[in-house]
Amino acid sequence: MRKFIFLCFLVSMTALAGHAQPSSGGPTQQAGPMAVPLDGGASLLLAGGAAYGLRRLRQRRA
Repeated sequence: MRKFIFLCFLVSMTALAGHAQPSSGGPTQQAGPMAVPLDGGASLLLAGGAAYGLRRLRQRRA
């Protein structure tokens, strides 16, 4: 349980540090932002992680 809490803390601090960075104040982007297809890969990684977690839980209970 301590590892899980530490991991959640670490992830949240990393996310907060990423949002806390000030902008460079340099030139702005003239063209629209490029679309990056993150949906397919991210959903596959999420599904794989959930399946792996369920497998590990079932192995512990058996």
